[in-house]
Amino acid sequence: MTSAWDCIDTHCEQTTFGRGLLLKRWSRGARALPAMDFGIVVGTLLAFCLTYVILKSGKMWRRARSLPPGPTPLPFIGNLHQVNPRDVTKSLMKLHKKYGSVYTVHLGQEPHVMLCGYQAVKEALIDNSEIFSGRGFYPVFYNFTKGDDIAFSNGEKWKALRGFAIQILREFGMGKKSIEERIQEEAQYLIEEFRKTNMSPFNLINPMGRAVSNVICSIVFGNRFDYKDKNFTLLVSCIQNNFRIMSNIWGVLYNFYSDLMDYLPGPHKEIFTNFEKLRDFIEEKVKKNQESLDPNNPRDYVDCFLIKMEKEKNNIKNLFNMNTLVMSTLLLFFAGTESVGLTLRYGFLILMKYPAIAAKVQEEIDHVIGCHQMPSYEDRIRMPYTTAVLHEIQRYADVIPLSVPHELTADINFRGYNLRKGTQVTPLLTSVHRDPTQYQDPDKFDPTNFLDANGRFKKREALMPFSAGKRICFGESLAMTELFIYFTTILQNFSFKSLIPSEEIDLTPLGVGLGNIHMPYEICMIPR
Repeated sequence: MTSAWDCIDTHCEQTTFGRGLLLKRWSRGARALPAMDFGIVVGTLLAFCLTYVILKSGKMWRRARSLPPGPTPLPFIGNLHQVNPRDVTKSLMKLHKKYGSVYTVHLGQEPHVMLCGYQAVKEALIDNSEIFSGRGFYPVFYNFTKGDDIAFSNGEKWKALRGFAIQILREFGMGKKSIEERIQEEAQYLIEEFRKTNMSPFNLINPMGRAVSNVICSIVFGNRFDYKDKNFTLLVSCIQNNFRIMSNIWGVLYNFYSDLMDYLPGPHKEIFTNFEKLRDFIEEKVKKNQESLDPNNPRDYVDCFLIKMEKEKNNIKNLFNMNTLVMSTLLLFFAGTESVGLTLRYGFLILMKYPAIAAKVQEEIDHVIGCHQMPSYEDRIRMPYTTAVLHEIQRYADVIPLSVPHELTADINFRGYNLRKGTQVTPLLTSVHRDPTQYQDPDKFDPTNFLDANGRFKKREALMPFSAGKRICFGESLAMTELFIYFTTILQNFSFKSLIPSEEIDLTPLGVGLGNIHMPYEICMIPR
């Protein structure tokens, strides 16, 4: 059936001025709209907006009533007026003191059940590990990987990708002597870089990041990179820049309001630009591996994944594909680079503030290892003070203060609250590391937290730098080996000199989002 509009269009097409004449008539009609009609339109829009706000707010408040108590959220912004995006951890710790160990806070419009203190976190992540094993929504990563990776996936995909990664990393030396030898070798390259500074002040961020990243590179790609390799330096700088942005106000706001922030300019846009560069780098390496792949002689993680892809190509679930390979590799790099490097950099800043502690560590190194033998991970058994200092650095620096969100995989009654499947739960790891029931003076740097009355190393369960439970970082053993060998090798060869008096060194982090990032500083490495 031909509509009236079709007739008008047909008639107008038969004249050279018909469409323009029609538009003019509509324009005159629009200008002639009474003011009353315009008011009705505006009033209708305002009524619609108000209704939308009321409905959204009602839904938010109804949902909040079924969750543990917490501060009252506002429409759209949630609890932004109570959670400072420049220091999220400090704000959440204040709410912890007010509402207790389990409370609800709206980060954006989404409610998060916060778990605070060692006992609450342990009961959730360890005692009820299966139910608390889901991964919650974390936009700064998920909006790029889409859950096709080892950290931000869920269900069968997560179990398959994570299990495969653990298996392959173990086959290539994680937890074995072979990976320790790679770290020892890389530590010597790092020492040579430090010697080139000739005791001049420099920033640790670049050489430290490249040394740590080279260890995971040797597993994933089968080789290390020269510190001046342009592609490699780009890879490391992208990771470091992303960690920095994710830890400042821009990364925090993106996690709270990603739907809005996607349309706004700002430094948060660099996160995805950097991720694209990382993807390009990884895809190029994968392509080279494909060209020279020998299924009977896999050289690295990428080779093993490609072989697994071929075996699983007819599997209808298709969990092992090119995208899961690239995204899982990207997450391995990210997790294996900055957290260890940042812990070491924070640790050296702490030792410059407390030179007597550094001197005591060096005394133990000289006594147990000497000045010519390379430190090994087994040496820690005979070095209780050094081991205690490293653990106290992890506790005090607290480089990952806020765990990535978890998601409940089933309903549970937790501490008297009926929490439903799908609830977002966030363990506040800082509250574990600053728990006064676990540490006598938690705001003070004190290695005796990890020593018994006889000076022997004492393990503390209330130390969770890698989180806990089924979502614990599976690279923990690799990271601990790196931390010990890099730490002891550097202190074996150098003493530290600060550019400012030790009492003026400020250990307060710059901003707290994904990570605790220390104040920028330069250091002088003085050969021993």
